[in-house]
Amino acid sequence: MTVTQSDTTDRTPVEGADVCVIGAGPAGAILSHSLAKRGHDVVILEAGPRFDKEERVDRMKTQLRPEPADNEIWDMGGERDAYSASGAHSWPVNQRRVKGVGGTSLHWGALVPRLFEKDFEMQSRYGIGRDWPISYDDLRPYYARAEQEIGVTGDEDAPYQPPREEPFPMDPFQKSRPRELFEEAGEALDITVQEMPTAINRGEYDRNACQGYGTCQFVCPSGGKYSADIHVDKAETEGATVIDRVPVQRLEHGPDGEEITEAVYKTPDGETHRQTADVFVAAAGAYETPRLLLLSDSSQYPDGLANSSGTVGKYFMGHPPAGVIGFLPGEETIPGAFGPQVTTAIHQFYDDNPPENGCVNMFPLNTIGSSPANIAMTQDGIGDELLQTVKDQYGSLLGVNMSTEMLPREDNRITLDRSTTDDHGNPVPDVQVEPGDYARKGQETGLEAARSLIEELGGNVVYADGTMTTEHDELTPLGKGGYHPMGGTRMGTDPQESVVDPNLQTHDLENLYISSGGVFVTGGASNPTLTIMALSLKAADHIHETAL
Repeated sequence: MTVTQSDTTDRTPVEGADVCVIGAGPAGAILSHSLAKRGHDVVILEAGPRFDKEERVDRMKTQLRPEPADNEIWDMGGERDAYSASGAHSWPVNQRRVKGVGGTSLHWGALVPRLFEKDFEMQSRYGIGRDWPISYDDLRPYYARAEQEIGVTGDEDAPYQPPREEPFPMDPFQKSRPRELFEEAGEALDITVQEMPTAINRGEYDRNACQGYGTCQFVCPSGGKYSADIHVDKAETEGATVIDRVPVQRLEHGPDGEEITEAVYKTPDGETHRQTADVFVAAAGAYETPRLLLLSDSSQYPDGLANSSGTVGKYFMGHPPAGVIGFLPGEETIPGAFGPQVTTAIHQFYDDNPPENGCVNMFPLNTIGSSPANIAMTQDGIGDELLQTVKDQYGSLLGVNMSTEMLPREDNRITLDRSTTDDHGNPVPDVQVEPGDYARKGQETGLEAARSLIEELGGNVVYADGTMTTEHDELTPLGKGGYHPMGGTRMGTDPQESVVDPNLQTHDLENLYISSGGVFVTGGASNPTLTIMALSLKAADHIHETAL
């Protein structure tokens, strides 16, 4: 899809900027707004375009058609987005990211659970992984602020969730028919089915309410789902400047090597500019931020910036996906339109789960499944046989998706592939991932539980697999992974073992901060965006109070 851009857009540097933020996704957007509304001059450099909101219906139509690949919905791919994946798993990076104002939140599912208390204490509790240098209680007030900022629905009385004192900003959505069915099966199997917090507007927030399109995972044409362009717009209202389509090529430091002096970026017409600022925040995500630091090597920092520990790019993590699909013939699981694809959770095998079973977060689906045409196109039968198959499958789907925890490992890492370059001649990121046995155990736990729920209802399970339980190359692109990149610039108090401190300030450069999932020490099994935004608010407070 062609993105309309004006040839007269001014992409020259902003003079006298206090803060230069690299990346306009959830981290960069909420941090920029937090600083701009307190009077700081903020400039945001974004590698991708500013998408036209009027085109979202067309993007939804692209999603609904069977021919295009999912990454085409938001124009991902090609030389600009080239990458390598030399690890044991192919890890399709472009499947799950968007470059542009709003970032990957333009096509996320808007699921915003918090990390659990145990996620910050894996080493001290279980002797695995590593402890964070902050606790759940340290982040708790920032979680509440982030939830208020983006508008979250939820049920504070739900049993399996981290402790909270404040109610959710919005009440939960009505129960879907799949939710009712899974609750029925859960009662018989002693499995608790509960509310999933979502950043989707029921009508109380200053954006459109959910209209029930059911395409949340890739496109929300109504604007009811939160996306980070909302906070980019708010930051601009407070005086921030956004420069789009200007990928940052490298960061330069001063002669003493203690501070960043400028971000070097390219414009669409090939010009090179240098943005100066007092403070720089790398908020380009867990794939691109390590790459930027490695590309910014110098005689003083031959291994890349902020890398005196040698850990930049290392301890990369993600959430290897798994899923179970079944059909319940004769039951309309979706009687009429229902909006969000996911409003239901099973956290029971996340927090109340021995480590020998791994850690899994489960999401029963509200989706109606494939269209009749798509079902028919995947079948071998014809005539009455084909018609019966379509009748049996359409509208009777029961599904459970899940994320499983991957423990941090030094050999899971992002490096530079110098044999392949992007459209500006820079080496592309090479993602090397082997999820490990702990992730496999989590997938097995989740698959067994989800299968038992569907079979308890009398359903016919037709698919039950994950990245660690089947031949990886046989999976569909959505099933291979690429979800929720974390690690690579991890947080810690020891400069010899980490990249940033608990305030997200790099140990090596006093005016460089990193705000992304890359700072995660462990990944848990919760969708990471709310935690990323909470950490970004924490970093913004520190920048405001001490750095400016």
